[in-house]
Amino acid sequence: MWGTIADFVLKNRLRLLVFLAITLVFAGFEASKIELSYEYTRAIPTDNPKYIAYQNFRKKFGDDGNLLVMGIQTPNLFSKDFFNDYMRLSRDLKKIRGVEQVLSIPDAIILIKSDSSQKLTSKALFPSPFESQEKLDKARNAFKNQLFYRNLLYNPSTNAYLAAIHVNKDLMNTSARTEVVGHIVQLGNAFGAAHAVHMHFSGLPLIRTNMATKVATEMKWFLLGSVLLSALILLLFFRSISTMVLSLTVVIIGVIFSLATMHLFGYKITLLNALIPPLIVVIGIPNCIYFLNKYHTSFKESREKKKALHEMISKMGIVTLFCNIAAAIGFGVFAFTKSAVLREFGVVAGINIMLLFFISLILLPSALSYLQEPKPRHMAYLTNRWLTTLLDQLENWTLHHKSIIYIATTLVLIISIAGIFHLRSEGFILDDLPKTDPVYADLKFFEKNFKGVMPLEILIDTKRKNGLRANSLATFGRIDQLSAFIDSSPVMAKPLSIVEGLKFVRQAYYHNDSSDYALPNDFDITFLAPYLNVRSDSNSQSNIVVKLANSFIDSNRQTTRISVNMADVGSLRLPSILKSIKERSSQIFDSTKYSVELTGTTVTFLEGSAFIIHGLQQSILWAFALIAVCMIYLFRSFRILVCSLLPNVIPLIITAGVMGWAGVPLKPSTVLVFSIALGIAIDITIRFLVNYKQDQVKGEPVKHAVVRTIHSTGISIIYTSLVLIAGFIIFCFSGFGGTQALGWLTSLTLVMATFTNLLFLPALLITIGGKLKSKN
Repeated sequence: MWGTIADFVLKNRLRLLVFLAITLVFAGFEASKIELSYEYTRAIPTDNPKYIAYQNFRKKFGDDGNLLVMGIQTPNLFSKDFFNDYMRLSRDLKKIRGVEQVLSIPDAIILIKSDSSQKLTSKALFPSPFESQEKLDKARNAFKNQLFYRNLLYNPSTNAYLAAIHVNKDLMNTSARTEVVGHIVQLGNAFGAAHAVHMHFSGLPLIRTNMATKVATEMKWFLLGSVLLSALILLLFFRSISTMVLSLTVVIIGVIFSLATMHLFGYKITLLNALIPPLIVVIGIPNCIYFLNKYHTSFKESREKKKALHEMISKMGIVTLFCNIAAAIGFGVFAFTKSAVLREFGVVAGINIMLLFFISLILLPSALSYLQEPKPRHMAYLTNRWLTTLLDQLENWTLHHKSIIYIATTLVLIISIAGIFHLRSEGFILDDLPKTDPVYADLKFFEKNFKGVMPLEILIDTKRKNGLRANSLATFGRIDQLSAFIDSSPVMAKPLSIVEGLKFVRQAYYHNDSSDYALPNDFDITFLAPYLNVRSDSNSQSNIVVKLANSFIDSNRQTTRISVNMADVGSLRLPSILKSIKERSSQIFDSTKYSVELTGTTVTFLEGSAFIIHGLQQSILWAFALIAVCMIYLFRSFRILVCSLLPNVIPLIITAGVMGWAGVPLKPSTVLVFSIALGIAIDITIRFLVNYKQDQVKGEPVKHAVVRTIHSTGISIIYTSLVLIAGFIIFCFSGFGGTQALGWLTSLTLVMATFTNLLFLPALLITIGGKLKSKN
């Protein structure tokens, strides 16, 4: 069969090259239209109850992830010149396209009671730049007397101050977000530079923008780095510029196809699928090395170029096909998960790894047929003295030290399994950013001074229309109890709800005495009722009480919300915190009259993290099962199936053990390693076993075929392993922790896989004494 395919490729080489060129032009056009994704990671499937609850919340109350916060820490905020500039900064921020509202100290209002009209009028506490320090001090005292703002806009114990900037949610899902967020940061930093204070910025709009920008930048640098590193290794191996350029052409075409696939499927570049282009380079180069190695070996023996090309296709075609199938399975199994972000990654990676095979099969032999015959220096690597010595040592260990190999492997496995028991599963929203990143450092500033900025929403449903109007004081009293419980937590900020607005009104009714900042009781409400229709004077800011009512109560007056900002506590602590809120709410609210639901970005993060880890664990099992099917089909031997899987299970166990001993937690980015590494490492096993099958002579001892396979395949295995390991090490230079983990953990797994396939596998074949059965 493969001989026929070889004849077809060589006979129709020009037509195939033209077809490839036309396809490349189309793919290049599609790839040029690829866009960055500015949406939050879509980890949860759309039928997940937590996802449905979050979408229902967004329909009722809008997005919870469009708040950007700016903070400063200084004892000089209320110095006249400093504060006047801070007021100007607030006004300038409001002028930025996409900024819908700014809530900061200069925007604070006070409610003034009018006995004659029985109305409360809102007035700005800081109406204009101050000409004297005395007037500013008076306004400052009035502001600090308003307890509504305490721990919301300022922390009195640390002199930290916060400005909340609401940005347009539609604009945040476009490329314009980079300009908007950049403009906000630029204005803030200019103010900080003028007054020698450090500015802090956080919130989901900034975090998402920062990560999207980093993704785009890193994809370019990693792609360039992987290409340059591959070029260097190819040049060192083959000492031929034409061979290097030809191999790079294969992977560059693969990269263009991968970007085109993303666009054709309607996908955008995310943190995860941005890894695909450099991965295509890393995975595609071994294809080239194996094909070229066979071409050079055959040419060296026959000195006939056409025969060498024919043998390259007929002998290595099936090997490379099944290697690519195994690698595609390792990536493609993610397509079986319900997580959109994983599914996109699996679909694109799986398809394009298979396309790499066809690109290699068409381009390499066709182009080589037009190039000159390889020169002796191009094939010098086949007789490399260092590699020959290494292969001789591997032969010696395989034949004479099998017991030591088994004992050493067993000891390493025992230590690794012990390490697995130390593994823990924990993830953070900002997990992928290093602790030295300014975004991470600024988040910690807000956690220290304001208990965090990650949104948590608590919905209280009265189960009937206008339910909030019936016995409203009792309902609001229960909300106040739950709010007090939340506020007592060291990781949850002051809750904001309609209750805080009512306290604000009560304080205003009693002439803004701070001791009267409390929820109205039955006595108060009789007198307060006429004053709850608050109006704004022509010179004031928009009415904060009316906004609270509209923002925190739905149109049916059935459901209200409590908005909480909290620290990024991680997936290990978060469940217990959410559980404590649930338990306390069940004590406060009668379940027959109320339903309480927790939602928001924080809850969906926890659900998404758990869902991805579970999906990745399932994908590993799928990968094992599908790869086992391929091995059974290829070798038709259960004993060889065992021989093929063991050398690849061992590296995965060792990697898991290293993670446990090193304290690397199980999270989406680290669990991803196992399925990917399995799909790539099994390539080495397939190549070794196929060559073993081809080298085996009927009736001779197994060890003779094993020794020949070590020497004939060992060189290409070592070279391709070096390429793969070097390619993944590039990811260690990423600014994202998850990408770094992918880099060094996958490299470690591949190092171990190289040793197990060149030491443990040959020893196992000799011990078992199994012979591959020829396919009918």
